[in-house]
Amino acid sequence: MQETLLARANGACEICGAASTNASLQAFLLPDSPDTSANCNVLLCDICTSQTQDDSVLDTQHLRCLNQSMWSTVPAVQVLSYRLLNRLASEAWAQDALEMLYLEDDVKNWAEDGFIEAKEPTLDANGAALVAGDSVTIIKDLDVKGANFTAKRGVAVRNIGLSENPLHIEGKINGQRIVIIAAYTKKN
Repeated sequence: MQETLLARANGACEICGAASTNASLQAFLLPDSPDTSANCNVLLCDICTSQTQDDSVLDTQHLRCLNQSMWSTVPAVQVLSYRLLNRLASEAWAQDALEMLYLEDDVKNWAEDGFIEAKEPTLDANGAALVAGDSVTIIKDLDVKGANFTAKRGVAVRNIGLSENPLHIEGKINGQRIVIIAAYTKKN
């Protein structure tokens, strides 16, 4: 399998593109993969391998390479890029990349199979569950700290992101990505 992956990746990490000796590149089987073939593995350098651990601290500067790897034609690379970008969703550049990324339905289902379901749902003012990608409307004027503007009632926020805290969502208003209290929104 290692030779297959090396040939597919031209001897470089499929996420960051770091060319290295064969010993430092290793096959990484994506969790929740349909099988264990080379099609479900990604060739990674040591740094990218460490970034795939859920409890690791992500190196946001190193992972800016996801802006390139997300366009790979290899579904396993697309899946890993999608999962890492979702873990980095609090970064504006990662959220922008997620908004641009298109995955075929079967690839997106595979990518989302790797997510652990949230224990507590994020709810809007009416108790409707919110999920990433939903559109909401703000129901109360909100002063945005540090941005010197007020998010007015009635403003639509499209393609929201969920945060670690189920009481908060993330969205773009006036071109800035901000954290919004979910209870001050209504699902569209």
